[in-house]
Amino acid sequence: MKSNTLILHTAALFIMPLQLMFSVFLLLRGHDEPGGGFIGGLVAASAFVLYAFAFGSEPTRRILRVAPRDLLAAGLLFAIASTIPAFLAGQPMLTAHWWELPLPGGSYLKLSTPLIFDIGVYAAVLGTIMTFVINLMESDE
Repeated sequence: MKSNTLILHTAALFIMPLQLMFSVFLLLRGHDEPGGGFIGGLVAASAFVLYAFAFGSEPTRRILRVAPRDLLAAGLLFAIASTIPAFLAGQPMLTAHWWELPLPGGSYLKLSTPLIFDIGVYAAVLGTIMTFVINLMESDE
């Protein structure tokens, strides 16, 4: 389902980067505020779906650079990996752990297992939706 309208092509090229930036904002804001990996993944998927409607499935596969099924698998691996620190510490599964990594200038980068889990959910949601959409588009073509 490729559209040949100039308006849709232009809108897709303009809106897609904004949607992807907003999806990363939602991902990083997510654990304690509204947002997170699921809604961030949905917003990212909607950006790629808009691109797919404008340009077709093959250009969308190229711009993704990773097969959607691989994104899904990587997301599941990240989600599972977020349980490892709790397992190694002898705590219940999905117990949150935080780390502060020093940065130049005296500031710190805060990382946590909930963020790793949310990144996994983000990738899994994006991979799942894009697998469905691209396969449906290719079966229609």
